[in-house]
Amino acid sequence: MGPEAPHRESKKLPKRRAWIWNGLIVAALVAIVAAFVAGIRGPSFLTPSITPSNKSRSCQLQKLKGVIEDCCCDYEMVDTINKELLHPVLQELVKKPFFRYFKVKLWCDCPFWPDDGMCHLRDCSVCECPESEFPETFKCQPKRLSVEDPKCQEGKPEAAVDRTVDHKVLNGWAEVDNPWTYDDETDNEQMTYVNLLLNPEKYTGYTGPSARKIWKAIYEENCLKDGQNDSCTERRVLYKLISGLHTSISAHVAADYLLDEPSNYWGPNISLFYERVLKFPERVQNLFFTYLFVLRAVTKAADFLSQADYSTGNAIEDNETCSLIVQIVMNKRLQKACPVPFNEAQLSCGADGVQLKNQMQQHFHNISALMDCVGCEKCRLWGKLQILGLGTALKILFSVDVHDSHTHPLDLQHNEVIALINLLSRLSESLQYVHMMAPLVDFL
Repeated sequence: MGPEAPHRESKKLPKRRAWIWNGLIVAALVAIVAAFVAGIRGPSFLTPSITPSNKSRSCQLQKLKGVIEDCCCDYEMVDTINKELLHPVLQELVKKPFFRYFKVKLWCDCPFWPDDGMCHLRDCSVCECPESEFPETFKCQPKRLSVEDPKCQEGKPEAAVDRTVDHKVLNGWAEVDNPWTYDDETDNEQMTYVNLLLNPEKYTGYTGPSARKIWKAIYEENCLKDGQNDSCTERRVLYKLISGLHTSISAHVAADYLLDEPSNYWGPNISLFYERVLKFPERVQNLFFTYLFVLRAVTKAADFLSQADYSTGNAIEDNETCSLIVQIVMNKRLQKACPVPFNEAQLSCGADGVQLKNQMQQHFHNISALMDCVGCEKCRLWGKLQILGLGTALKILFSVDVHDSHTHPLDLQHNEVIALINLLSRLSESLQYVHMMAPLVDFL
C-alpha cells in the first residue's frame, strides 16, 4: 500500500504545492516515455541510468557479464556491436523489397490436434499482398483462387487480401527443401506472399490454454524440459535456441502491446516485459546465445550472401540491399570484435556426434511442424518465419560445408535467406528492447 501514501498526503497540501507535485509526476512519466523512445541512444542495459537500490529489479541483469556460455563473445561486446553496427543496418535491410515479402503456407491443418483458433483480436489476421504489390521477379503466371477480393481484417485497404500464389522461385536461387523444417518449400500451390511490414510482430490477444499448449509441446515433447542444465551439448544448444526465440517473441509482444482496446492505444507494456523477460536472467542469456548462433550462420555464409541475386526490379533499392548485406557479412569491426560468435565444431565431434545431430534435427523438425497448430494467423506467420530462419541457420552450420563448394555446396532458397535475415533482425531488436526496458522497471 506504500505507493498510495503520497496521494493521501497530497490532499492536505496547499493547492499550489499539489499543482507542483502533480507537475513533477507528469514530468517523470514523460521522462520514462522519452527514455524508451530514445533508448538506442541510452546507456547500456548492463549499466542502467537509474541508480538501483540493493533490491532493485534492474540489479538482476548486472549478472550478465563475461563470456556468453557456449559462445565465444562477451555480453558487453555483443551489446556494443549490436547497438552500433548491426541493429541500424538490419532495421534498414528488412524494409527493402527483397526482404519485405515472405512466402508462407498459412492454411495448414495441425498434424497433432484440432486447431482451436483461440484469438479474439482483429490483429491476429494477416494481410496478404495483392498481385500488384510484390516484385515482378517473385512471380510467374499468377493464379487466382477466387474472383472476390476480400479486405484484410486489419482494415488496411492498401493490403487487400489477394490469394495470388507463386509458381517459381527467383532466377538463380535453389528450389530445395530444408531438412530441418517441416514445410515443403517447393509446394507453391499452397503458398502466398505476405508483406511483413504490414503484419508486424506484436501483441495479438493470442493467450491462454491454446498458446500454452504450443510451448508445452515444444519443450516437453522434444526432450527440452530440462535443457538448460543438460550435460549433452547438442540438447543444451537446441534448448537455448528455442528459449532464446521464445524470449524474443515475448519481448516483441510486450514492446508493442494493446494497452487500451476501446481506444486502440498501443505502447510498451513494461510490467509484462519484466514478468516475461527481465525477471529471468537465464532467458536473457539465451536470447544473447540465439542471437550469436544466428549471427554465426550469417557470417559463415558470407560468400554466398554477398554474391546472391537480390533483384526485385528496382535497381536503386536492389543496389542498396546488396550494400547493406556486405556491411553485415564483411564488417571488419565485427570480425575483429567477435570473429567466431559461435563455434559449431564443438558439436557432433564425438563417437555419437552423427546420431546426436540427427536427433537434434528430428526434434527441430517436430518443433517446426507445431507451427501449423498455432491458432492465431499472425502468430503462425511469425512463428513459421522465425523457425525457418533458425532452421536455415542450423542448415548452414551443420548440414553443409560452406568452404567445399564441390562436395557440399550451400544451396539456399530466397525464402530461407529472407527468413534468416528477418530472424536476425528480430533478435537484434529484442536485445535493443532489453537495453531500453531494463532501466525502466524500477519505476514499476
